[in-house]
Amino acid sequence: MRAAAVVIVLLLFTAIVACAPLQAQSVIPSTTEAFVRNAHLGLAHVSAPDGGTAAERYITALSLGASWNRFPLYWDRIETSPGNFQWSAYDRQIADDLQFDLQINAILLGRPGFYADGERITGMHTPIFADGTDTPAADKPLNPDNPWARYVFETVNRYKPDGAAAAAGMLPPGVGIRVWEIWNEPDVKLFWSASIGDYARLLKVAYLSAKQADPNAQIMFAGLLFGTEDNWLARVLAIFEQDPQREAHNWYMDIVAIHAYADPWRTGWLVLNVKQSLIAYGLTRPIWVTETGVPVWDDYPGPTWASDPAQHQLRATQIQQAWYVIQSAVYGWHEGADVLIFHQLYDDCGDQPAGTDFPPHNGTLCAAGTLCSGDAHGLFRNVRSSVCFSQHPVPGSPRPSATAYLLLAQVFDSGFTPLPDITLSAEQVSTGQPLGVFAAAFEMADGRRITAYWNRTATATTIAVDAAGFNAQRVMLDGDELLAPDENGQYRLVLPPAMPDGYPELQPGADSAIGGAPVLVIERPEGVVDLVRFQRSLGPVGVPVVSVPQAPTTPTPIPTIDPANDTTAPLAFMRPLPDSSPTTFTVAWGGADNSGIDLYLVWVRVDGGDWAPWLETEATGATYQGEPGRRYEFDVWARDLAGNWTSRTELVAQTATTVE
Repeated sequence: MRAAAVVIVLLLFTAIVACAPLQAQSVIPSTTEAFVRNAHLGLAHVSAPDGGTAAERYITALSLGASWNRFPLYWDRIETSPGNFQWSAYDRQIADDLQFDLQINAILLGRPGFYADGERITGMHTPIFADGTDTPAADKPLNPDNPWARYVFETVNRYKPDGAAAAAGMLPPGVGIRVWEIWNEPDVKLFWSASIGDYARLLKVAYLSAKQADPNAQIMFAGLLFGTEDNWLARVLAIFEQDPQREAHNWYMDIVAIHAYADPWRTGWLVLNVKQSLIAYGLTRPIWVTETGVPVWDDYPGPTWASDPAQHQLRATQIQQAWYVIQSAVYGWHEGADVLIFHQLYDDCGDQPAGTDFPPHNGTLCAAGTLCSGDAHGLFRNVRSSVCFSQHPVPGSPRPSATAYLLLAQVFDSGFTPLPDITLSAEQVSTGQPLGVFAAAFEMADGRRITAYWNRTATATTIAVDAAGFNAQRVMLDGDELLAPDENGQYRLVLPPAMPDGYPELQPGADSAIGGAPVLVIERPEGVVDLVRFQRSLGPVGVPVVSVPQAPTTPTPIPTIDPANDTTAPLAFMRPLPDSSPTTFTVAWGGADNSGIDLYLVWVRVDGGDWAPWLETEATGATYQGEPGRRYEFDVWARDLAGNWTSRTELVAQTATTVE
């Protein structure tokens, strides 16, 4: 990545985990099945160690459609002295993630000081197994003089499905971690200052040790930033090419990852670069984008006062950040990426030290080198209880990028295959500049075709594209619309202009790195599409306001602590309702608590009148009979198994619908 862009991400790992807002107790949900879940999307740092992650934070991530959470398991925080492993902090975090049905991309990272051998790890180049070889066999013991091999084995063995943590009652049965990323950005000296050959050894030792613990583990080549001309993947492959065991062990990598920031085009370019590096050795692998994002400058804690465009470089406005989310995903997916993990759910601390905080200001705090701005990477602004940057006037609220992420999760809601590149002619583009328009198409598993377009120039552009079906749905951040082809069998699409962003090294035909507002076109070749009203509005903890609730269920409470010791109030939330409903419609709700939910008290308000109790029930859904022309609002409280009620005593319309 460009040298300036590297600075943005250098210190993210050192501060961010410490900055997630915490609660005294971990919480477990009753249900999570009503949320959209997209297997191709994830978020970085949803949770924090010690099990202190607020339930609202999990619900926010789930409501956006995320399936993956990415976070590090720091070796130096687990092995506190040689052979002494302290698991409790990560036990609680991982247990909560799995209870909330998040899949985990775990990063193995961080050398204990007592295992330092210059820039290397002590014993890493010694044989992996006790018989003096690197050749695995069933139940073969590890070499006790290779501490990295032991750490990897013990960690994977503990957190695999039905592993040691499950046997100890710390994790639910049948679930665990399967994806293990080996280090973070080894091509950046902040994270890895040893050689490329040392990283190749680190990866090989990790691969064989992890597979010894769990043959189904998936080992990921660490996310590379590609901040220099040196291609670490190609260099490591060249080393492995000389290894006689490489074919027997999948070249010591099951997945390859990249990191891409600031310029959405770079996401696709790096995925393509990785594909070509693998092809050079006759290989293919799933490619993940395990970090992608851009911070905003026009919202706290960014430098909102900055008037010099140079101060905005490698940052974006809030609406550009939203456009970036869609564009980075489309670029990456179209080049063959499997999963994209966006950095990140909340601003947290960014690369600033834990405790960094200040009020919004107009630049007056920027005196004598005082830290006066931070990284606003988050899809959501920090909550008031955050360790850093807690003074936004609307704490915990979503940025437009949250809507963009939610829209991606819904539109690309099934498997998809990239279609060949689209080339527009000058006659199809009103400006006569086809290089100024990006276009990419996907075939969905359900037969739909989705084509993404955006304008890369500063001039509004209209394009004429051939229709594949009898109609189409246009999807933008601000709404949905059905389109009919004109007399020439074409759709005419207006592509809003890109905004200036001051990025260097623009691609041919582009006036800005981040293009204008993306336009998604959904068609069914030789068929008809029905209008789908996608969710866009998000509540204060990320629960979508517009949704189709699932069928009601009755949960079985799963206590995580003895109810006698539970003094924490439960959380209760309504599942979203659509804007309009028939006279008979389903209302659904859910909750989360340490000891489990005992019952719910559901409230209803009609046409803005007085609130009235509707149901007292253990179920998480029921059918409501409404009257045409009336509006119904709903709220819910919960009581846990210890007898604690929801702490919120005021009634708030968490969801609403109007009966047609």
